[in-house]
Amino acid sequence: MRSLRFTDWVFVVAAVAIVVAGALTLFRPTPGPAHSAHQRAAPADLVPAAHSDGLSETESGYRFERVTVPDTRGPAVPVAFRIIGPNGRAQTDFLDNQTKQMHFFAVRDDLHVFQHVHPTLVGDTWHTALALTDGGAYRMFAEFVPRDTKDPRHPVVLGVPFSVPGDTTLLPVPAPGAETVTDTGFTVVRTDEPTEPTPMRPQALRFAIRAPDGAPVRDLDPHLGAYGHMTGFHTMLLSATHLHPLEPLGAPLIDGELTFQAVFADRGEYRLFLEFSHDGRVHTAAVTVAVA
Repeated sequence: MRSLRFTDWVFVVAAVAIVVAGALTLFRPTPGPAHSAHQRAAPADLVPAAHSDGLSETESGYRFERVTVPDTRGPAVPVAFRIIGPNGRAQTDFLDNQTKQMHFFAVRDDLHVFQHVHPTLVGDTWHTALALTDGGAYRMFAEFVPRDTKDPRHPVVLGVPFSVPGDTTLLPVPAPGAETVTDTGFTVVRTDEPTEPTPMRPQALRFAIRAPDGAPVRDLDPHLGAYGHMTGFHTMLLSATHLHPLEPLGAPLIDGELTFQAVFADRGEYRLFLEFSHDGRVHTAAVTVAVA
């Protein structure tokens, strides 16, 4: 048998390379969809649980149009605005979101001032008033659910900054903790684990509500169509996060606990504001949660 010449070896090597390349192509895993550095992959069933936004005055084709912006202190400083829709006209009809078509929030950048009100529509303009007794940098949020939404559990949230001149008493955001006391004497204790949720992972946050005498509160009044309402704000970004209550009205509150479904979009600390009604009065508890 004759020995292979150099050119024969070249053809053999080339043939082997082609076969190997074909095998690698055949058995190579199919690549998944590309994601940008700013996208977060999450299971589809997590998406409706919460949202975190309000960092822009435009979203999903809707725009916050300023009419009257607070620029002074007072117990009832007027605010007026329009919501301009994708068609370029003022939008005045939205789906009910926890019994209201429009939720409106205002927070100071140190998160020691929190307002949650429900504007009144006059013509094509929404009107409300804020109690702003101290100066500082603030952000206001309009939250609504468009009629043509594909997911009514995902409101549109538009955020706009404003400032109130004058002396300001700024305070540090309280450190994360499990217990807080309302101005009305109710104690609220966070009872879930782990204490530091992970971004874009679902977690049920549980809060035990105790009356001023220490007894568990088992007979909350309906508030905005539920036993409670909770909104959170990232302490650095001031992005808004709406958490949805899990106990339906009429269900017993075991040990006076309320549960909220949470999915936080970013790492960092969040200041959560829990509103609940008891004996015909709305109480607000604030707690800081670290997301790691």
